Amino acid sequence: MSDYKIVALQEHHRSQREQWEIRQLDNDLLHQRHSEREREREEKELAEQQLLLADERDDFNLQSTCRAPIASLDCMEEFSAGSALSALTERSGEGGITKEQLLLSGLTHSTPSAPLQLAKQTTATPGLRYRNLGKSGLRVSNIGLGTWPTFSPNVTEEQAEQIIVLAVESGINVFDLSEAHSGKLSNIVTKNIPKYCILGTRAEVELGRILARRGWKRTCYIVTTKIYWSTRSEERGLSRKHIIESVKASLVRLQLSYIDVVIVHKADPMCPMEEVVRAMHYVISQGWAMYWGTARWSPVEVMEAYTNCRQFNCVTPIVEQTEYHMFCREKTELYMPELYNKIGVGLMAWSPISMGLSQGKEEGSMQLFSRSSFRNKYSSFSWTEDETAAANKDGYNWMKERIQPEETRRQSERIRELSAVAEKLGCTLSQLAIAWCLKNESVQCLLLGASTVVQLYDSIQSLQLVPKLNTNMIAEIERILENKPSRPPMVSTLALR
Repeated sequence: MSDYKIVALQEHHRSQREQWEIRQLDNDLLHQRHSEREREREEKELAEQQLLLADERDDFNLQSTCRAPIASLDCMEEFSAGSALSALTERSGEGGITKEQLLLSGLTHSTPSAPLQLAKQTTATPGLRYRNLGKSGLRVSNIGLGTWPTFSPNVTEEQAEQIIVLAVESGINVFDLSEAHSGKLSNIVTKNIPKYCILGTRAEVELGRILARRGWKRTCYIVTTKIYWSTRSEERGLSRKHIIESVKASLVRLQLSYIDVVIVHKADPMCPMEEVVRAMHYVISQGWAMYWGTARWSPVEVMEAYTNCRQFNCVTPIVEQTEYHMFCREKTELYMPELYNKIGVGLMAWSPISMGLSQGKEEGSMQLFSRSSFRNKYSSFSWTEDETAAANKDGYNWMKERIQPEETRRQSERIRELSAVAEKLGCTLSQLAIAWCLKNESVQCLLLGASTVVQLYDSIQSLQLVPKLNTNMIAEIERILENKPSRPPMVSTLALR
């Protein structure tokens, strides 16, 4: 072998050895980097565990001080144990203070003609929570005050003011009104309001006067009012003219610069949906309202309004008001969660105890249903309503004929069994009905009605029952009701061929 070949072979072996050494160095470096990453990950996990343990120790120390987490509903009673209310409760056991005096203990009497004023509450109302209305940023209390019974003709102005003040001091920040909430108005209240604005609108006028007198910050309460109904037929409907005139008249009556939520009560089949959404968008653009919503609209109508808003670049509705109680569940439990997840429409429920449960009656059948349930399902919601009113002038006798004796007996049995459940929980049947509605997470605000301070106070206490409605208790109520709604099974079109 020549010297040239020997030198070439040696060079080849040397280059192979160098390449092998380079690969070894690369492998060692990769192994070192991997080890460093593993070490860093372990150190990070150890630091997170130590931080978590430190947070748990802090939480334990806080719980030891407060006896219960702040988010717990059960601890609220202990927070108010040292308040003046508990002190008065002890005194009431001595026979010196009645229940009504206990409820009105924060009221001070200056003169017989002066309205009563509530002393400022120092503790939070047990169970009261604030949630976003729909997917908007508007925060509302989980219970609101529906003013239909509050401003009814049999409630005086002083009593109505007491109810409003108790609601505010309890943390309620939602007041639901309507241009149809009527009652007799005094000359003192209406002397500074144009005559065309006061017909059949006692609720708005009275609430506006109370808010002006009390001087509460505008940011601490939310006013919702409805349009569509009126006492004069020429003002019905959802035309652009009626919507704008109704909102401007409500602002005059309420003595406010804007309304938080304007709610369209029932859809108008005589008016195009495009005109409705454009009119509501104009109202919000002018600053007369912050949001708008619907009431007693079907899911199809709500979706149609949302589609039109997207098509014409208008503000979308944020809330739907619907009836919800133990005997009216389908729309709230089946369709409203879907509307919330798809288009962000929240739920404000009303009439939870309009079934007559608070009357304590067991005989008959009329008290088991709300008045709205007796309306003709196919009656007109627009201009022909006066024509259909004559057909129903005899009351709801047609519904009585439809209710069979067997169904009446079953409903009475359900009411008796629900009364036994309420007695087991230590509450009234109406309080159980309210707590049952609040247990539904889809209900972001539940509207309550009250014609007396005592009635509102008892309804507020229903918040403390919500934690007691555990899985077993809900299952027991479902067994009694036997009306849990469910969607019909899907049918394949191929199977029908």
